[in-house]
Amino acid sequence: MRLRALLDTPSLGLRLLGGEDELDRTVRGVMTTDLRDPSRYLSGGELVLTGLAWRRAPEDSERFVRILAAAGVAGLAAGEAELGSVPDDLVAACAQHRLPLFSVVEDVSFASITEHVVRQVSSERAGDLAAVVDRHRRLMTSGPTGGGPEVVLDLLGSDLDLRAWVLSPTGRQIAGSTLAGAGPELSTELAARLAGEHLAAARSGRRGPHRVTLEGAGGTFSLFPIRHDGRDLRQTLLSDWLLAVEADAGDWPEERLDLLHGVTQLIAVERDRRDAARTVRRRLAQEVLELVQTGAPPAEIAARLRVAAPVLLPGLGTAPHWQIVVARVEWEDGDVPGGPVAQSLLEEVLVDPGTFGPEPSDRIAVAHTGDEAVALVPLPVPDEPGDSAAAGLHAAELLSVVQAPLGRGLADDGRLTVGVSASVHSAEGLRGALEEARHARRVAAARPGRVCAAGHEELASHVLLLPFVPDDVRRAFTARLLDPLRDYDRRHRAELIPTLEAFLDCDGSWTRCAGRLHLHVNTLRYRVGRIEQLTGRDLSRLEDKLDFFLALRMS
Repeated sequence: MRLRALLDTPSLGLRLLGGEDELDRTVRGVMTTDLRDPSRYLSGGELVLTGLAWRRAPEDSERFVRILAAAGVAGLAAGEAELGSVPDDLVAACAQHRLPLFSVVEDVSFASITEHVVRQVSSERAGDLAAVVDRHRRLMTSGPTGGGPEVVLDLLGSDLDLRAWVLSPTGRQIAGSTLAGAGPELSTELAARLAGEHLAAARSGRRGPHRVTLEGAGGTFSLFPIRHDGRDLRQTLLSDWLLAVEADAGDWPEERLDLLHGVTQLIAVERDRRDAARTVRRRLAQEVLELVQTGAPPAEIAARLRVAAPVLLPGLGTAPHWQIVVARVEWEDGDVPGGPVAQSLLEEVLVDPGTFGPEPSDRIAVAHTGDEAVALVPLPVPDEPGDSAAAGLHAAELLSVVQAPLGRGLADDGRLTVGVSASVHSAEGLRGALEEARHARRVAAARPGRVCAAGHEELASHVLLLPFVPDDVRRAFTARLLDPLRDYDRRHRAELIPTLEAFLDCDGSWTRCAGRLHLHVNTLRYRVGRIEQLTGRDLSRLEDKLDFFLALRMS
């Protein structure tokens, strides 16, 4: 039953004090308690009834509500008999933790409410209880030791006619149904959109499942989070998997929701098992990183790499080439350490988005130090010498895959910046590759946006210098050159800034620039003259062209 159904029964004497937006929560049971910490008796989904005997001071309310919210209860009903009314500090605490709060009038007993809830929940479950128990048994026996997530998803398809997929936070498909005739696979584009919707909904604080209808998707999807523990959401959200079900869970009976939550728990166990297998790779990466950063002899680093290569690329006969990727995740309040988040994120981001299953991430070793994560990516030795230039990861390709979904998970308070080195073929090159990747990440950090990446190929140009210019110098430089033009554009609805950008992009060619802007050459000359008049610069001089070019890049 839903919480709002309680308000439709006047005899229960319930009055809503807060949490109107959460009334669609499902009530799975009821519990009466006056314990200060009842968490060990809660399993989630309960309506908690309390007489407030646990409250000895106003500050007790926040602690009590925090415990209930962490346990996943559906709502709280407080009796008025003890204090005459529900105290304001309890109302505020429930609002803070998004927990629906009801008051119970003095002449209604908790026993009456309990009897009503139990009767409703029991009648809803009675019809299909045997089938639900059987499905749970089958799911538990076919979990991680019985074929992994695919077996669980196959049961959803065969028993409940539900198509479902396990997706990474970037939308890569981890698992899907293997049943014949299960329908077309989820497209890469749609999977990325679903991942973005899930991340945005989770960051907004909405409880799962998240129901979304996307244009062109052909229906409604319900997105179930697959969580590890109760840590701060920002510590796990960017690496957690999700279960996407092609159905609208809004009108599902309680039994079906229970079943899907059980499925997410089974998949979480599988995820934990596979995460544990990464321990060796992470340790190898940490050892190599420490050797490189401390300036160890190349022979010692090479020996460590020879140990790492068979683990990362089993069956490879020759030593691979290597590439280094550096990532940094930063939150504005600084409360959440970025290193572990970036480490988990890189282990997923560096996998080809078109690759199916969890195993490809088993060939990437990622270490972290402070707020920075460093990935050691092995590359097979190219067959032809000329192939090495094109081999490996490219920053632009990484960015195109992860920018949309992860940007929604980072919301308004997080940022991801990534730097990618060139490939190296020996231990001697790893130190330079690490510094190269770090420099590239700083170039990315100088750009606007929540998710930015830069590669080694950009370090040969002027943009390498820009991240190292102090912020106040950058602001003063760009304001001196561009503010007069922006003010003029604003007052006169002119287009001096776009004209300047096009003129520089055309290398000062009047004919090409006029053609690009669809202007007469005389009109273009007039605009450039106005730019020179407002700024006191001469666009026929190389020095002034360069100043304008840098100002536009830094703005």
